[in-house]
Amino acid sequence: MTPELKGFIFFSVIRLLVIFTGLLVSVAMLTLVERKFAGWFQNRTGPNRVGPWGLLQPAADGLKNILKEETRPGGANQTLFVLAPALSFTPALCLLAVIPLAAPLPVSVDWNLPLIGRIVYDGLMPMSITELPIGFLFVLALSSMGVYGVAIAGWSSNSKYSLLGGLRASAQMISYEVALGLSLIPVLLMTGNVGFSEIIQRQQDGLWFVAPLFLSFFLFLVSGFAETNRLPFDLPEAESELVAGYHAEYSAMKFSMFYIAEYAHIITVSAMITSLFFGGWDIPFTDWDEQGGLLQTIATHLAFFAKTFFWIFFVIWIRWTLPRFRYDQLMALGWKVMLPVALTYVMLMATALWFIDAIAPDASTLMQALMLTGLNLVFGAIFFAVLDRGRVVRGTSARPVPTTVHPEA
Repeated sequence: MTPELKGFIFFSVIRLLVIFTGLLVSVAMLTLVERKFAGWFQNRTGPNRVGPWGLLQPAADGLKNILKEETRPGGANQTLFVLAPALSFTPALCLLAVIPLAAPLPVSVDWNLPLIGRIVYDGLMPMSITELPIGFLFVLALSSMGVYGVAIAGWSSNSKYSLLGGLRASAQMISYEVALGLSLIPVLLMTGNVGFSEIIQRQQDGLWFVAPLFLSFFLFLVSGFAETNRLPFDLPEAESELVAGYHAEYSAMKFSMFYIAEYAHIITVSAMITSLFFGGWDIPFTDWDEQGGLLQTIATHLAFFAKTFFWIFFVIWIRWTLPRFRYDQLMALGWKVMLPVALTYVMLMATALWFIDAIAPDASTLMQALMLTGLNLVFGAIFFAVLDRGRVVRGTSARPVPTTVHPEA
């Protein structure tokens, strides 16, 4: 094995350990963050008993789940019942592997390490576990695997409530996976590439894609809520109808693995929104972050963290603000609104990009983004004007009160 290959493997393992450890710690702390925000929204304290300001509450919850007795339904398929949490947990943890968390770090080392020997690494080290050329297609493909764990959990539990939750989750994810994938086609049309690094570079040269691709951003955001089974799209876990949904028969760490997968999905969706529509690790209004160096890598990681945390906060905010959709509303929104709008938007953006290339072939990336921003303002006004008329997603209409005249009147 050459020293260069040893260096590549060595630093890849280091990045793997750092990123996965950080993800697991972030998921644990995110449970505390949500409970604190929920207390704030509802004018109460939240966790404050375990450790200073309740900071040790995630450790207490983890210890409780490890020591808690595990129950298995007598009529369940024992093999699939045990396998289902892992099928949901594993893809959720792997999704963050291809998203760059900071600007590449220039590294030039030639070390002799005990037990390893000489390692050499010279060049820019990506701040992700790996840089795949398929980019966000990997995330879409792997995230869709999580539905297998949910569906198998519902079926193998031998419970009607769990089975209904698993069926709901399958139908919901299939419905919104289509809109989620279609919403990213305009990003591919803008960049000509699906790699995260190229998408971030294109946004640095022009505008963040949230402006020229606003409807793509909105469709991706709504579909992301549905993908994570969060309110207002938590129909697979509707406790008022299904007790606890697909994981009603699970306890202890198997139950926790579903929650870890959910919070890992929240982090991944927020990181995807940041990378695809808000410039990723890019610091706006300066080129300093692109010069390369340790300070630039640290600063860009802090910028990426701030943007991602904002969208995590937004997801939590929506959960504790909006009520749950009815199931017919959920399906109507996915098939009657999201899918046709996504298809129409792809065609409109492809036509707009062709027209811009035809009339202004020498236009800069910034000028092209500005023209598309104006076009998206028109598209957005039309879309929200039509959507906000209650023609597809309607609430329960109030029944008129019958007016009866008393015989003695």
